[in-house]
Amino acid sequence: MAYLLGTRRGLDACASARGTFGVLALDHRQNLRRELHPEDPAATTYAEMVEFKRAVVRAMAGSATGALLDPEIGAAQCVSDGSFPPCSGLIVAVEATGYEGPPNARISRVLPGWSIEKAKRMGASAAKLLIYYHPAAANAGNQEKLLETVARQCRASDLALFVEPLSFDPVSGGKLAGEARRSCVVETARRLMKIGGDILKAEFPYDASITDEAAWADACAELDAASPVPWVLLSGGVDDRTFERQVTIACRAGASGVLAGRSVWAPAATMLVHDRDAWLASEGRSRLERLVDLVDAEGLPWHTRSRGTLALASAPGDGWYREY
Repeated sequence: MAYLLGTRRGLDACASARGTFGVLALDHRQNLRRELHPEDPAATTYAEMVEFKRAVVRAMAGSATGALLDPEIGAAQCVSDGSFPPCSGLIVAVEATGYEGPPNARISRVLPGWSIEKAKRMGASAAKLLIYYHPAAANAGNQEKLLETVARQCRASDLALFVEPLSFDPVSGGKLAGEARRSCVVETARRLMKIGGDILKAEFPYDASITDEAAWADACAELDAASPVPWVLLSGGVDDRTFERQVTIACRAGASGVLAGRSVWAPAATMLVHDRDAWLASEGRSRLERLVDLVDAEGLPWHTRSRGTLALASAPGDGWYREY
């Protein structure tokens, strides 16, 4: 695949000068309700979620290479009030939160009323699609068609696309563990990223029950070999020190960085406002900066990935704009 001008520009905007991703992830909606009010998520108000996202973005986005926000309570709100750094890369989610259907055949969908065209119009550097997926799920083919459609729309708009597959057990609908998770994460990368998308936002191949770092390294190498596109790691709610260990191993295996969410900001969610803001500006920012420095030292720049299937579009020639 060749990267078009807008796609390359968007990815560069979300990356460091070297070409690695140290992105602040804050597109959470239902999960944020649970973080803010773990005792009663339904009590969380729209205003509380907006204010929390603005506080996190104000304190931490300047230390990241970009930020991932959602269209409902994050992106427009943080851009409109100046919380979001004007020169930072903005990735906007396109999916509706949660899923429809049974837990063992989860159905993802684009947020009603939202679109790739609207994300591009608001100034997004890239879009992100979260897609629940297991190769053996009864609806795997329909999920693949959703990705194909969104990827085609991104290509038409020349907007970069991050793809975030989330695994599940196709029998019980619960979480995958051990070798079952590794197998799913690797095979998902192989299958989905051939369909569309520019960057894979991958789950760590093992859950917390596997602590053998040699096994981690082997699984990350397998994931790297399976993915036809550059990949980054999502934090998945693990603690910050565990995530740093995962990131080190993933980057040494070929990852191009991270999209870091709850591992860097979650402790602030239940703090009083003054304490929250102080924590975000100190410990929260320090956690993020450690990750940014780590991936810039260890990660593979996205544009130098030597897979042989990736190429930047050729230099524009005379009259290039007529066919653009």
